[in-house]
Amino acid sequence: MDRWTELDVFVRIAEEASLTRAGETLGMSISSVSRYLMNLETRLGVRLVHRSTRQLSLTSEGEQFYGQAREIMHSLLDAEANVSAKAASPNGRLRVGASLSFSLLHLMPVVQQFRDRYPNVTIDIVSSNRYYDIVENGLDLAIRTRRVEADSSITIRRLAETRRLLAASPAYLERRGTPRHPSDLAEHDLILYTLADNWNQFNFRKGDDQVRIDVDGIINANDGQLICVAARNGLGILAQPAYIIQADLDAGRLVRVLDDWDLPRLTMNIAFPTKVMLPTRTRLFIDFLVERFRVGEYEKIWTS
Repeated sequence: MDRWTELDVFVRIAEEASLTRAGETLGMSISSVSRYLMNLETRLGVRLVHRSTRQLSLTSEGEQFYGQAREIMHSLLDAEANVSAKAASPNGRLRVGASLSFSLLHLMPVVQQFRDRYPNVTIDIVSSNRYYDIVENGLDLAIRTRRVEADSSITIRRLAETRRLLAASPAYLERRGTPRHPSDLAEHDLILYTLADNWNQFNFRKGDDQVRIDVDGIINANDGQLICVAARNGLGILAQPAYIIQADLDAGRLVRVLDDWDLPRLTMNIAFPTKVMLPTRTRLFIDFLVERFRVGEYEKIWTS
C-alpha cells in the first residue's frame, strides 16, 4: 500500500479529528480511510489513534508522529510546487464568498497573509449574509455555517464548531439585572439575527433539561455587526455565534449570560466545487484558512 497515501490519510485524520471528515476531504470512503490507518499502525507497530463511538484523539505516539508526518507532507507538496511553474507562482482571480462578520474578523487577515506570499493572485470577496449559489455565482469557495450542502457537486471541508452565545454589555446587566433561567428572558430586551434558523425561537439544553422559548427582539437585524453595536451600546441581550463576539467578550465589552445553557451549535465549513484538480490558488487559500484555524485553536475557544 502507498506509504505517501498512508501519511496523507493520517495527517487528515489528525487535523479533522474524524475518520468520516478525513474521508470527505480526501474523497475516500470511511472504510478506505480506516484501512490506510490500520495498515500504517500495523507497519509501525504502534497505535496512533484512540477511537471510540463518540470521539477520536491521538495517542502520545500519534501526536509525535503527526508533527513529523505533517512536515513530510508539506515538504512533498513544496517539492511538487517547485517543479510546476503555475504552482510555484499561482496567479489569476479567486472569488471568495462569506458573511460580512466572517469577512471582517477572519477572512481579511488571511487575505493579507496570502497576498504577501502570492501577489499575483487577485482576490474578490463577495460579502453577503445570505448564501449565494457557488456555481451560479462563479465562487471558488465560500464559508458556510451549516453541516452539509444540498448540492452534491459541492465539497465541504470543516473549519470549526462554534457555540451560539447570549451576551450583553456590563451597563445593560447593571441596569436590568442578569437572567438566571431561560424563562427570565421574557423580562429582558433582546437583539436578534433574523437570518438565523428559527431566529425567533431559542431551544436551550442543559444536561437532560430542554427549554424552548419563543422570543422577539426590540431590535431585529440581518447583520451580525449591527447586532454587536447595539449590544455594546447597552440596548439589550444578543444571541450570536462565539466567532463573532469573542473579541468583545475578551475585552469585557460584552458578558456572557445563561452560559450554562447551550443553544444549537454551528459548524463552519469551507464549501467549494468538486473538481479532480482544484486550481492551485484555491487549494493554497483553503490550506491558509485551515491552518489559521488550527494554530489559533479557534474551535477550542469557541466551544468552551
